[in-house]
Amino acid sequence: MEQYFVEEAILSMTSHIIFIIITWKVLQAVNLDAFFRKGRVFEIRVLMILITIAIATSVSSFFIDLIRWSNSIAYLF
Repeated sequence: MEQYFVEEAILSMTSHIIFIIITWKVLQAVNLDAFFRKGRVFEIRVLMILITIAIATSVSSFFIDLIRWSNSIAYLF
């Protein structure tokens, strides 16, 4: 039982980190400078970090739930 929790923790951490990296790369293509006043680089970076974490966590949680649900289907039969 303890092994299950360790595997789930490793899967969750790995998934979150991978999706944070992917989301960060994608958001770098978006030009947020147009929405801010000039010289607000720090604020833009903080917003990008927060948006990255929010999007990546949501997507990662979806995929982790999908994996859990697909593993639970085996108990149906």
